[in-house]
Amino acid sequence: MNDKTRKYLAILALGVSGASIYLLPFIKYVFYDQQIEAMGITNAQSGFLLTMYAMGNIFLYIPGGILADKLSPKRCLLFSLLSTTALTIVYGFTLSYKAALVIWFLLSITTVLVFWSALLKAVRIIGSEKEQGTMFGIYYAVNGITGAIFNAIALWSTRLTSNAQGAMFNVTMIYAVATTLAAVLVFLFLKKDSDVKVETSENEKFQFKDVAHLLKNPYVWIFSLVVFCGYSLFSSTSYFTPYLTDVVGVSPISSGIYSIIRNYLFMLLAPISGYIADRGFKSTSKWLIITLSILVVLFIGVLVIPSGANATMISVYTLLPGAFGLASYSIVFSLIGETKIPAKVTGTVIGLASVIGYSPDLFMSTMFGSWLDKLGKNGYTYIFLYLAATCVVGIVCAYLIRRHAVNINGLGKNNKQTNTVINN
Repeated sequence: MNDKTRKYLAILALGVSGASIYLLPFIKYVFYDQQIEAMGITNAQSGFLLTMYAMGNIFLYIPGGILADKLSPKRCLLFSLLSTTALTIVYGFTLSYKAALVIWFLLSITTVLVFWSALLKAVRIIGSEKEQGTMFGIYYAVNGITGAIFNAIALWSTRLTSNAQGAMFNVTMIYAVATTLAAVLVFLFLKKDSDVKVETSENEKFQFKDVAHLLKNPYVWIFSLVVFCGYSLFSSTSYFTPYLTDVVGVSPISSGIYSIIRNYLFMLLAPISGYIADRGFKSTSKWLIITLSILVVLFIGVLVIPSGANATMISVYTLLPGAFGLASYSIVFSLIGETKIPAKVTGTVIGLASVIGYSPDLFMSTMFGSWLDKLGKNGYTYIFLYLAATCVVGIVCAYLIRRHAVNINGLGKNNKQTNTVINN
């Protein structure tokens, strides 16, 4: 098998893994109303499930990043996928809120501790530094196709029963099949652990003292804020699902279809976004500034849509924030190249950045759910204004990283990383 084929088969396995393992933790992205009905919970309780998940994540990102720089990526992925399958099956058979709180907390161990940083590090080192936007774009495209396919099948399966609990059971069993399939692909296509390791000399290998140096690097924190903004925007598009049912009057099934398009099929745009960043602007930060600026306008635009506007037109409009939110989020991790942080500590940096970057799961869903419970439809005004402000923060951070990259390159200090895929 030649290098090019191995590279793309590895990306395929990683894309399927990254999509399938997060289907259950973020089940409300597509099945928001159905999950609430099946479990008999409130909007705030639904949001608190993600808070429980994030409470575990927040303590595991950094040790998970360090472990990703020390352990076998293949073994990390297999353990994570198979243990997530087990938790998914347990949830499907219980559908109890108390049990779900424990399960969502445990999901932080199976989907973050030795999975997340190992996964992203593998994506980074499979391609060269000049291919970062493209590699992450392809990864998210495969990720999106996988999520769309399995969620479409899951959505279809809800029609096989009129019982809410039965519908959610069907959904979770399909999710369990997805993570099992991903584990098989990882086993087959990542045949050697060395396939996703970086070639380094002895003095270039990860050392624990590197963590202290990273903590003092301001661009690690700025990069973290960009991840925070990108993830906030990407994950928050799930609130267009209840928005379409509560405000616009669209049926849950139709809203679910739009959600699959918005959250998964639009990931097919990720390679285009990566290509534009790499080839068009030759800079991820430049392209991020543009996409985030467009998102500010789009979120404000939702607030000025006339109340009597056509439901189909509004539904189509809500796809636009999804498209540009995905265009932004799908390339945020490729921005790490412009920070000039060495590849040998990629896993640790991703772990550090993820503590801040994924902290929206710690509070945002609960906060948004509380606004909706207390304010009803008016809660969406607060949600969209918050997201517009988040875009502005992201623009500022992307600009700072861009200025840093230009200054380093101008001084001739652009350090190139030697990232190679080792053949069989």
